[in-house]
Amino acid sequence: MPKKVNVCLIGVGGMARYHIHNILKQGETTDIAAICEPSEKMYALAAQLFKEAGLEAPPNQPDLSLLLKQYELDAAFIITPHAFHHDQTVACMEAGLDVLLEKPMVMNAAEARSLMKVRDRTGKLLVVAFPGSLSPQIRKAVEMLRAGELGKLLSISATVWQNWGPATVSTWRQQPELSGGGFLFDTGAHMLNTVVDLAGEEFSQIAAWCDNYGRPVETLAAVIGKLASGALVTLHGCGETIPSCASDIRLFTDRAILRTGIWGERLELQRHGRRRMRKVPLPPSLGVWEQFLAVRDGSLPNPCPPEVGLRMARLYDAIKASAAQGGKPVEC
Repeated sequence: MPKKVNVCLIGVGGMARYHIHNILKQGETTDIAAICEPSEKMYALAAQLFKEAGLEAPPNQPDLSLLLKQYELDAAFIITPHAFHHDQTVACMEAGLDVLLEKPMVMNAAEARSLMKVRDRTGKLLVVAFPGSLSPQIRKAVEMLRAGELGKLLSISATVWQNWGPATVSTWRQQPELSGGGFLFDTGAHMLNTVVDLAGEEFSQIAAWCDNYGRPVETLAAVIGKLASGALVTLHGCGETIPSCASDIRLFTDRAILRTGIWGERLELQRHGRRRMRKVPLPPSLGVWEQFLAVRDGSLPNPCPPEVGLRMARLYDAIKASAAQGGKPVEC
């Protein structure tokens, strides 16, 4: 039996606890050896998940530099506020660890380029935890599109909605110095990334409008874009909805209509001559950690390297630049 991967979890807030559920289902491959969490409350909530699974909670070392010296580790899963991603990832890679890093990868393009240099210098693996890019659904859709099976891309329509604004009041997510942006940079990051994955090309122009809705960061956004090929894209985010969290992406080609979601939560296809969409059958997935392990053992090419983080940072910068000018189109 292959040796288990010893991983440390850096940050065990709400999103991390979602990941812990899935990682504990993969006990034959993974040992969560340590946790790095400065909040006693967050650590206690995470420890309860291990207790409910009949396991002893991993020890908590809130000081990352000490943790990296004290434990024998193979990998780190970083799930902290966005402003900490860069430095924590650098520390882990320089300590010899492979890294799975929550999205958005970094705060800006300069940090993205920095991580690419550290990745190249250390030779360590860096995967950005975009569930869309890592999902069998989006990978299958990309495979069909790149093979020309669905024909010429005409346009993409994507939307994401959530009661993000009301739900994140008084949290770090609405503090720009920690979050780097609002709804479009947080939950909406999945939409930006998955759309560009499906498109397979860069944007040439962006026009965008954002609204903070009285909050410190944007919670509403409407974006119109043109891809390098001339295909058109609309991106819509509403972070002020009634309690909900969902998405929809429709991709139109001259041979088919493809429907998916920003997290790869579905894949449906309507080919020319068909009257309705049909589900594309794919194997189930236990989420981003399972896919990270597949990349790490060489059975899956990395769908989410740091170049993906740079791509998203550039796109978000273009959106902000256009929105700051009242929707004036900007070159990408």
